[in-house]
Amino acid sequence: MRFVTFSYGTRLAAGVIVDDRVVDLGKAYFSWFNRPFRFDDVGAFIASGSADRLRGEDVRSVRRDHRISHPLREVQLHAPILRPPKIVCVGLNYRDHAEEQGIQPPASPMLFSKAPNVVIGDGDPIRIPHAISEQVDHEVELAVVVGKEGFRIPRDRAEEVIFGYTIVNDVTARDIQKKDKQFFRSKSFDTFAPMGPVVVTPDELDVGNLDVRLSVNGETRQQSNTKNLIFDVPALVEFISAAFPLEPGDIISTGTPGGVGVYRNPPVFLKPGDVVSAEIDGIGILRNPVE
Repeated sequence: MRFVTFSYGTRLAAGVIVDDRVVDLGKAYFSWFNRPFRFDDVGAFIASGSADRLRGEDVRSVRRDHRISHPLREVQLHAPILRPPKIVCVGLNYRDHAEEQGIQPPASPMLFSKAPNVVIGDGDPIRIPHAISEQVDHEVELAVVVGKEGFRIPRDRAEEVIFGYTIVNDVTARDIQKKDKQFFRSKSFDTFAPMGPVVVTPDELDVGNLDVRLSVNGETRQQSNTKNLIFDVPALVEFISAAFPLEPGDIISTGTPGGVGVYRNPPVFLKPGDVVSAEIDGIGILRNPVE
């Protein structure tokens, strides 16, 4: 299934895309269980535990009920998880990204975090903090959406805590990254976490073999495949959860391939008027203009 957070009029809700329509999950659950449900985003739906009761055939059965579903073309999509509990990022997880920096790939996953309140959705602008930085860069990444609590999860049980997958653009202010000598501030400016446009459940993806691309104004800048991840998704879930518990709605952004702007010759950074398109097969395209 393909989950979205959408607005229709003044209503903000979690939904599932079925053909050319979006089923409002709160309204669907009310019709099925005859009591009120409110899911303001996909994160709220996950946290409620209601996903265990959702079946694809049930969603399809209500797709033509105009009290419950809306034409996809008439809704506004937002970031699927509006404010994740945590955004855990992984550095240097593609060999070519390490090579373009002239360093050896790490022996174990390199983790850092990103502020959870800077998330934006498809179509929202990435805003360059011009008074502070003029070296803003892109990083397309496959992101894991955690579906259940888990602590010290072995890799062979990682799939039990995964709700689905989405796209994250790990936008970074390179001059701040260099100045601070660590990642958090440079990756946590407002609007620096584009996410979406959908969350796709694991049954619809071969997550170990997905093409990953990013273009700026139609020019390809990054291109790889998730089979080139140094540490795959189960290994990351095991490594991260060995340190701290994972929660429903957490995001694990699995790292970016080579081709980022700062390591081009000469370096190329985002500028106002650019349009950044981050794409992963089976998930879709996350497009954001730059201001």
